[in-house]
Amino acid sequence: MSDARPSKIVCIGLNYVKHAAELGAPLPEEPLIFFKPPSSLIGSGEPIVMPKASEQVDFEGEIGVRIGKQARNISATSAWEYVDGLMALNDVTARDLQNKDGQWSRAKGFDTFCPVGSVVPLEQVDLSLLSVKTRVNGEIRQESGADDMVFDIPTLIEYVSHVMTLEAGDLIATGTPHGIGPLREGDEVEIEVGGVGSVVNPVIASV
Repeated sequence: MSDARPSKIVCIGLNYVKHAAELGAPLPEEPLIFFKPPSSLIGSGEPIVMPKASEQVDFEGEIGVRIGKQARNISATSAWEYVDGLMALNDVTARDLQNKDGQWSRAKGFDTFCPVGSVVPLEQVDLSLLSVKTRVNGEIRQESGADDMVFDIPTLIEYVSHVMTLEAGDLIATGTPHGIGPLREGDEVEIEVGGVGSVVNPVIASV
């Protein structure tokens, strides 16, 4: 990672209609917030390390948002003014530990569990093209437009900013579409965000 680490990575759960359906979960009435630690960040090309504590590590392709200036109690109508750029993001998750623990900090927080691609400045992004496509070893596993989101990106930024102050450099992971699945040692996983770019990472076992 060439950029300084963010003060926080705010993630949104169950934010795609079909993803909630595949989990048998009701659609949330308001955004569901959790966190990944900045220590989980890696860049494209760096390996995702599967921890010994988990027997099921899943990919979750997402649209990542980087905040460009301090945002507190802002409105959805002005939310894009606070965005520095967008990126591809993989919310890697130890699914068995998530189910076991009941809360998500351990399952989401291992080192290497937040690969992110290069940030594309917002003015260079065609928002109408926003989508998520995940490939594992070249095979498409997830594919969805951002129009399947329960809460759109401006709404998410508004909501989070009314809970906590967002600082310049903070990241928001906006949720994953349907099609999540496991990774294996030796896999290569690619998250592609339409109009933005990709993050590609090999998967290795913990030593």
